[in-house]
This record gives sequence, structure tokens and C-alpha cells, in this order.
Amino acid sequence: MNNGFVSLVGAGPGDPDLLTIKALRYLQDAEVVVYDRLVSNEIMQLVPHGVSRISVGKSAGKHCVPQNQINEIIVNLALSGRRVVRLKGGDPYLFGRGGEEALVLRQHNIPFNVVPGITAATACSAYSGIPLTHRGMNHGVRFITGHLHDDEKLQINWDKIADPECSLVIYMGLSNLLSITQKLIDAGLANTTPAAAIHGGSTLNQVKIISTLANLNDAVTRAQLESPVMIIVGQVVSLSDELDWYQSECAKTMHNIEDETFDIIRA
Repeated sequence: MNNGFVSLVGAGPGDPDLLTIKALRYLQDAEVVVYDRLVSNEIMQLVPHGVSRISVGKSAGKHCVPQNQINEIIVNLALSGRRVVRLKGGDPYLFGRGGEEALVLRQHNIPFNVVPGITAATACSAYSGIPLTHRGMNHGVRFITGHLHDDEKLQINWDKIADPECSLVIYMGLSNLLSITQKLIDAGLANTTPAAAIHGGSTLNQVKIISTLANLNDAVTRAQLESPVMIIVGQVVSLSDELDWYQSECAKTMHNIEDETFDIIRA
């Protein structure tokens, strides 16, 4: 039997309207979809009836299926000759471990492609009024992870990361937020540097906390924010109030929706 084909597909931040046309086309042509926890129910509803679905959802500290087993699942499915969509929240190649899965597929001579998705970083920033780059405020942006595999200690050169002229976007940093903010301050970032924490970015459940680097952890704790949370640090966060187009748009929508929340918390 000929090998099947695997598409590593980015599902974006959760809003089905932000799914790419190509991603939708592959979902509708799939024979089996292997999907993560962060793929929204609304996007999974776009998968045609009769298509097999396998959940391998993972959350920090609670790995439902270890990565090596996920690799085995997609390899075995492909070797059975099926068209497989490996569906990931955000983008497969930005802290999505898509590179690891692609290498395993290559090792088994399984053909694959990669369909980029709108990243959680760009969605959270855009829907929170925070441009990741802005002339006169920064000259770049850095993306780092705040949580390592098997809860290993973060090995980051904080002196290089703590650049006041760069925006800093931290994935999966909620559990280590106190340590991260303190290390950035110790490395030279002003404790008054604007900082934001965003949960549920681009959805009706979005919660945005605007604070300073020194006070962000306390604000997040008081708000009882749960993962996934995107952390953004830098002067660009100060534009959030002025550029937040989504708050008013979502507020209009909320008049006809029950049991949903949309909050901005200023600390």
C-alpha cells in the first residue's frame, strides 16, 4: 500500500473566521484529523461528518498524549495510506512542535506539507490593540517560551532578552510568570515597562490585563487567569487603550449572548 499524506495545519487562534482557506480545504478533504486541545470546537465543527477524529490534547503539566506517541500515531495513520491532517492551534512552526513531527515524517519517507496558521501572538496582539512593532517605540520583536518540556528549568540569557527597544512575546509563561518578570527586571528592564496578559485572544471570552512588568503577576493572580495566556512586554503595550478596536465591537455582540465574558482589567 502506498504511504498516505500528512498535512501539518495551523488552525489559528480559535476563531473559525481566522482559519485560512487552504486549511479549510485540507480539513474538508481529510480522512482523519489529529487535533490539539487548543483547536476550538467551532473549527472542529468544520470537519465533515464521517471523518475520524483523534484528540491528542496537551496542556502545561497535564500531557494527555506524550509527543513520541503523537509521532507514532501520525506515522502509523500515514503508513496505512490515509490523508491525515495534523491540526494545531496557532501555527505549526511557532512553538507548535511541528518541526519535530515533520522530521519524524521525513525519517519514514512520508510525504507532508505545512499549512501556516495565524499565530496566537499576532491574534492576541491585534485583538488587544497592541501592535507588536511600532515606529519610534521598538526596532524588533522576540518570541520566547516560558515553559519547557517536562518542566525543565528555563535556560534563557535574560541579559539579551531584556532589551527596552524590543517587544517581548512570551508563550506558555503563566506558571513561571513571577520568575520571568523578576528576571527581566533584574536584567535591566524598568519595572514600569508596560506589560499585558491576554487569555482567549480573538474570542468572545477574551480577557486582557494591562499592567506593568512589576505588577503583572499580582494582577494575573487576582484575576485568576487560566492558561492559555499570552504575555506581551514592551512600550507597544501602552497603545492598547487607544488602538483597542475589538472591545467596542465585542461589546455590541455581547448584548445578544449569554454566559460569555469580555473583560479588560487594568492594574
